[in-house]
Amino acid sequence: MERKGLGHPDVLCDRASEELSIKLSEWYLDTFGRIMHHNVDKCVLSGGQSNARFGGGEVIEPIYLLLVGRAVGIVNNDRSSQAPIGKLAVRHTKRWLADTLPNLDVDSDIIVDYKIRCGSTDLVGNFEENVDIPRSNDTSIGVGYAPFTDLERLVYESEILLNSRKVKYRYPEIGEDIKVMGVRCNNNINLTVANAIISGECADASEYLTVKDEIKEIVLGKADDILNGKEVTVDVNTADDPEAGIYYLTCTGTSAEHGDDGQVGRGNRTNGLITPKRPMTLEAAAGKNPVSHVGKTYNIAARRICNKIIDELPEVTDASCLMVSKIGKPITEPQIMEIEIHAENSRAEITSSIESIVEEIIQELPVIWKGFLNRQYELY
Repeated sequence: MERKGLGHPDVLCDRASEELSIKLSEWYLDTFGRIMHHNVDKCVLSGGQSNARFGGGEVIEPIYLLLVGRAVGIVNNDRSSQAPIGKLAVRHTKRWLADTLPNLDVDSDIIVDYKIRCGSTDLVGNFEENVDIPRSNDTSIGVGYAPFTDLERLVYESEILLNSRKVKYRYPEIGEDIKVMGVRCNNNINLTVANAIISGECADASEYLTVKDEIKEIVLGKADDILNGKEVTVDVNTADDPEAGIYYLTCTGTSAEHGDDGQVGRGNRTNGLITPKRPMTLEAAAGKNPVSHVGKTYNIAARRICNKIIDELPEVTDASCLMVSKIGKPITEPQIMEIEIHAENSRAEITSSIESIVEEIIQELPVIWKGFLNRQYELY
């Protein structure tokens, strides 16, 4: 399995879509008292061109990021309350990019653009129907499982640690574009880390190789904490070829500066990992409206159900959940709700408890949007 870090081009696209959805939702609430229809879940990043070198470098051709989607702009033909979609898309995106990638000059190193139009009549009408329980905006699949294996935890927490303020303060050479791949073959565990290094913070090849060694030691320390002494190997930036002068150097901390592209939905699933050997869906949750788009809400609900089962029922060792919606139907009435568990005791003894957990989470779906606006749920 793998995790793409906060500076990876795919993750930047996921975040751009989700942050725009949050800002639109906040504006709609302030203006109309409710969230209006929108799905801004399409975003593509076209990589730029740069000249990174030890001790410095510059971005030659800027990164291009395009936000695409559908959103209500005008209500009842009243232009006095027209949604400032372009301003929200450009200003807010540049604001969080500046915080996330401190070595990126948001005024010259990236172009933020948008193509957002009104939604189709049927979907907008389905969304705006005056009902107590929102109706599904799509026919989608939501998937969750719990708990993480030790290797999944290691992959997840290694990227989090490398991108932490503590590590960045000590090692400013470490960029934000980090990808961690974890592989287990029998009892042999290997982590491959791709970590962009900031060229302006790294004076020469010797310092670069020292930073690589430090990254390896940081991850090995995390492995000792999680794997309880199990043997693990860690490889960092394996495409490097010092004899040929090839190093993973970036001016900005992201590979997006030089030819690497990104797109919504190609990165982490809603649990923060890419796990092809586990239950998962290809649904891209980021940017979808938080009220009725079950491609977003069902994935979070499924994960919450599994986590709650594991937390409250100690006899259950692992759980998975699959939910399927039907467009136009109340979001609290999935057409399929499937729970699978492994438990030490007979399943009949805990069935009622699981049913109660499922019912509790399902009944919270009409207000789940509040958690998205508060950035309470991980989506990528």
